[in-house]
Amino acid sequence: MTTKSRRLQQWSLAALLLVMSQVVSAHQIKAAITTVLFNQRTENIEVMHRFNLHDAEHAVKVLFDKHADILDDESTQKAFADYVTSRFYLLNAEDESLALKTVGYETEGKFFWVYQETEQPPALEGLRIRHDALRDIWPSQVNTLNVEGQGDIKTLTFRDNVELLSVEFTGHNDAQH
Repeated sequence: MTTKSRRLQQWSLAALLLVMSQVVSAHQIKAAITTVLFNQRTENIEVMHRFNLHDAEHAVKVLFDKHADILDDESTQKAFADYVTSRFYLLNAEDESLALKTVGYETEGKFFWVYQETEQPPALEGLRIRHDALRDIWPSQVNTLNVEGQGDIKTLTFRDNVELLSVEFTGHNDAQH
């Protein structure tokens, strides 16, 4: 075998391994994105949780039953939405929980969505937020949260042992990590 064909074979193998590792990692995302939107028109705080559907499929089998089916079973979808909402809290500056109500949930493409909302309290100076969904079953789960509608977008990242993060709306627009 010539040096040129050996290099070509090595590069082909490297490319194949790279592609395979990306395919494998695509199924192990273990990440969710949540948007907390201050809707000026409705004067509500709207919360939209987006989970990778593949992660949600595995999660319901761990959380509820090895035969749980989030794709086609309405009761599994509701149970997962209830699970998510029970592990997400918005607190005001006095550490009082804002009363979030579940608006709905749905599968859309490769994602499972859970929707919540509450009325905007007057003179809200900031929020303390807890987002533990899936972190109790997967320590590597990362929940990213964007706060929109109160100045610049503020991004919080819940990973490792982080349990409670804060954002302030008066004085400056930087997220507190």
